[in-house]
Amino acid sequence: MSAIRLLVLGAVRRHGRAHGYQVRHDLEDWGAHEWSNAKPGSIYHALKTMAKQGLLVAHDVAPSEAGGPPRTEYELTAEGGAEYFRLLREALSSHDQKVDVLTAGVGFLVDLPRAEAVALLERRVEALRAWREEIRRNWTPSEGEDWGHIAEIMGMWAHTAESGEAWTRGLIGRLKDGAYAMAGEEPERSGEPGPSGA
Repeated sequence: MSAIRLLVLGAVRRHGRAHGYQVRHDLEDWGAHEWSNAKPGSIYHALKTMAKQGLLVAHDVAPSEAGGPPRTEYELTAEGGAEYFRLLREALSSHDQKVDVLTAGVGFLVDLPRAEAVALLERRVEALRAWREEIRRNWTPSEGEDWGHIAEIMGMWAHTAESGEAWTRGLIGRLKDGAYAMAGEEPERSGEPGPSGA
């Protein structure tokens, strides 16, 4: 799964209707260009591609103030909304996501109802635990066996699973304690972190 699809769909959704520069600006404000493949060219390419795929509707609006062709604004279709939530749920529940995908998922976490977000993260914990046990069962040297430096790979995997599980459990606890205004809840404060215009 590519983080760019989730990021772009989520940024458009937060605006309701947005042109490419708004999406780019939001994601840059969020630092996504540093931790993901959300570079200007990939953002515009993703917008055009997802419009062709029926996930977004492209609307031509008045020419930009600098002159030139009309600006294109994008809006999610029903299929685009369904794809957004599918990608979001997958990003939060899978144990083997790349860090940019998980980061994007956490960034849009508040678009889900609290109970659903907790349930998805609990699935991630279970998947991480199962992965860690598989590593220990199948990828750990037996007593007296010397795998040399290759054993460091298995140690890194086990450590990644353990730290991922601990972080996810912490987030679950914070959500259960009422952290953040989730979908369907009244915000307790303004200025939740996220792309501009959220």
